[in-house]
Amino acid sequence: MNPIPEVLRLVIYLTCLILFAALNAAYLVWVERKGAGHIQRRIGPKEVGPFGLLQPLADGIKLMTKQLFLPAGVDPVLFKVAPILLLVPAVMSFVTIPFSETLVARDINLGLLMIFAFASVNVLGVLIGGWASNNKYAVISAARAVSQNVAYEIPMLITVITMVMVTQTMNLNEIVMQQPNIFKWYVFRFTASPLMPVAFLIFFICSLAETNRAPFDLAEAESELIAGAYTEYPGMGFGVFFMGEYANIVIGCAVTTILFLGGWQCPFGLAPGWWWFLAKLYLLIWTVVWIRWTYPRVQFYALLNLSWKVLIPISLVNLLLTGAMIKVF
Repeated sequence: MNPIPEVLRLVIYLTCLILFAALNAAYLVWVERKGAGHIQRRIGPKEVGPFGLLQPLADGIKLMTKQLFLPAGVDPVLFKVAPILLLVPAVMSFVTIPFSETLVARDINLGLLMIFAFASVNVLGVLIGGWASNNKYAVISAARAVSQNVAYEIPMLITVITMVMVTQTMNLNEIVMQQPNIFKWYVFRFTASPLMPVAFLIFFICSLAETNRAPFDLAEAESELIAGAYTEYPGMGFGVFFMGEYANIVIGCAVTTILFLGGWQCPFGLAPGWWWFLAKLYLLIWTVVWIRWTYPRVQFYALLNLSWKVLIPISLVNLLLTGAMIKVF
């Protein structure tokens, strides 16, 4: 039996990844609305289908049937390109994420670097969308998004450098395979640097800020900026931005799972598999939802001070301590 040609295999993987991103964007909205409802002691969506499960499909049909038009005064080219700049890099980042030892579209040696290279393009989508909209609220949102992205990308990348120093690889599958026993893995990390649990918190907080999630959603603060950079986008223009945002949430939680939670490895010594990866992934995503509906939005200067005055110094100390411990031991 002839193996599947490489080009056909990649096309199949990309098609599945696009469907995966679309389904996550649809049903994570349902999870968020139901979670918000129960946290606020109400029901959430319940009318369209059992438990409101068909509500995302109804919302998708509504967005696709809305008229697509260009508001007066916008830059037509940049206005159309911005949603693509947010969605396409997010989907391409899925290519290198190992859902199991063999379930990965492309096992790239520099997979971790590839994800952060694509992640740096995402903010351009928000910046260009806000600038091209010719709307004062959208421009303010774009400026906030850029300053927030710059501030929180620094401690996140310093933490990633620390992890690369410990694992000595940027291959995501190899990072996971170094963790056959989750307890021994954390003992090893604690030996390399006592601040490794802090590194997890720094990375997770930066992931929330990078994806504009509450309490760090200052770029989309509805009470201040309407819908931020997305204010002027109708129908599926807004829908594509929405898909890209939720795809970035999944990617952030997936990288956190790979770096800190053992990826597709089972923490109890049972057979590993993609279901363990998804279980850890959606547990983190639920934590993201939980945080949004638990903590209030912070003030913008407090947001920047948290990164520049707290997270960056701690991440630098962690980096120096890890390098010293690796050199000594």
